[in-house]
Amino acid sequence: MTTFNERVQNIWKEKRPDIKSVRKLEEKIGLSNGTIASWKKSSPSKSKMEQVADFFGVSVDYLLGNTDDMHSNKQDDMPIDLEETLSKLGPAVSFGGKELTDEQKLKFYEMAKLMFGD
Repeated sequence: MTTFNERVQNIWKEKRPDIKSVRKLEEKIGLSNGTIASWKKSSPSKSKMEQVADFFGVSVDYLLGNTDDMHSNKQDDMPIDLEETLSKLGPAVSFGGKELTDEQKLKFYEMAKLMFGD
């Protein structure tokens, strides 16, 4: 069984390999220095789990090892108006002159959130 700390390490390598140090990761997430290391000995609080899950765009259940589906199940992960949100990004919502499908738009939105640290 994978521990919370192991899941954080794995998702960090997968989604944010640009962040090289634990200290920088803690800073980006909004955690104090040494927080992640402390999870080797004790479980994080619910609020800390939620901070990490929100930062990486995954569910707390995924980080806890309760599911292998890493996508968050929170309703507010989806913008209120996806079309309006994507239209603000300009012509990048088409590829080769073809409009993206709703699924492609959602993937584009998720990728943009990761790129811009939202």
